Amino acid sequence: MRATLRSRRLRWWRRHDHVVTALAAAAATPALVVAMALLVTGDHSTRLRWTLTIMVVLAFLLGMLALHDRVVRPLQTLANMLAAMREGDFSQRGRDAGADHPLGLALLEVNLLADTLRTQRLGALEATALLSTAMAEIDVSVFAVDDEDRLRLVNAAGERLLGRTAERLLGLTATEAGLGGVLAGEAPRVEAASFPGGWGRWEIRRRVFRQQGRRHTLLVLSDVTRALREEELLAWQRLVRVLSHEINNSLAPIKSIAATLQSLLAREPRPADAEEDLARGLAVIGGRAESLARFMASYARLARLPAPEKDPMEVAVWVRRTASLETRLDVEVTPGPPTTIDADSAQLDQLLINLIRNAVDASLETDGTVTVSWTVDDASLVVTVEDDGPGLSGTTNLFVPFFTTKPQGSGIGLVLSRQIAEAHGGSLTIENRMEDGSVVGAVASVRLPMGPSTEEATPLT
Repeated sequence: MRATLRSRRLRWWRRHDHVVTALAAAAATPALVVAMALLVTGDHSTRLRWTLTIMVVLAFLLGMLALHDRVVRPLQTLANMLAAMREGDFSQRGRDAGADHPLGLALLEVNLLADTLRTQRLGALEATALLSTAMAEIDVSVFAVDDEDRLRLVNAAGERLLGRTAERLLGLTATEAGLGGVLAGEAPRVEAASFPGGWGRWEIRRRVFRQQGRRHTLLVLSDVTRALREEELLAWQRLVRVLSHEINNSLAPIKSIAATLQSLLAREPRPADAEEDLARGLAVIGGRAESLARFMASYARLARLPAPEKDPMEVAVWVRRTASLETRLDVEVTPGPPTTIDADSAQLDQLLINLIRNAVDASLETDGTVTVSWTVDDASLVVTVEDDGPGLSGTTNLFVPFFTTKPQGSGIGLVLSRQIAEAHGGSLTIENRMEDGSVVGAVASVRLPMGPSTEEATPLT
């Protein structure tokens, strides 16, 4: 019981308003004691003494009450304003806010804080409304799954894909919702899958983010069936066009020569040089057939590019080794930072050999030079091959199979090089080098990832 009373007394003395009132009372007590002493010792009537005593005590008590009110009410006002802001109500404002006195300065800062929070809240609401509208309108299924594999977000396209409303989907596990198969495995990837809302080929992308400290996974499913069919149709059209062109180029002379030889065999008597004409015609037919066989073998080589077998590879050793294979021109190597990547060295040798060979062919026309260099940019390796040749007359057909402007070219070097770069998760670009508005050569840039792709956690802002 005593401990409880002592605890209550301590809490009473710790209150700010009680402490201020007690200090003010302590400051006024000496004056009150002196006044009372003068009333008691002075030559005054009893009635006057009691009247003055009551007035002094009453003034003292009223002053203490007024002081308590002046201390408590501003603090209550500030507390109410802060509580309202905590609840999301930014409409309350404090009066007498100004920088001319401490209390007014405190109210002014709270008012400014309310204005700032209100502006930020409106911006967040507008951004959320815009995001919700975009999520509802895009024809891409978007899902968010928490660390327990339960759905926390689904847009309208996702509802249509799974055949259920968001109210019925939220809270279900990914397996119960029908997303267990696409939530696991590599990403991004294209995979055929069937859902209640349709079947097709889907591009699957994932991204990890955190919300309120918890790990979430953003899953995006894009139906690429139509796009892939259109690309497949275009690929077949290009394939048929190229095959038709090359096969016709071989069959036309074969048909003509075969008809000529047939008429020659039907002639009686045969000319004296008939055997010579037959041998020459058969040689032409054999040559065209061999050319057609080489063409089909080259096309098969493009279609059967094996998956890269990656091992650690030093970039400096790779570049210098490949550059030294070119004997027609001294290829200059500009050293870059010491770098090691995981790659298929045999395939990358073929890629760089093709690029250096093309650069040397161009530089020999103008007695120019070829420079190979590398840099590291944004966790990617960038290898560039620059030449001083006449430049590119056009880039439309650079990567069209079997298209070439060289008399002895095969037309598959650049196509194969780009396939190798893309098989390593990179890219290949070729463009003209410009100086003072004039073409001074060409540059081929190969961008390769430094390491395997990973899913990084991204905070949700």
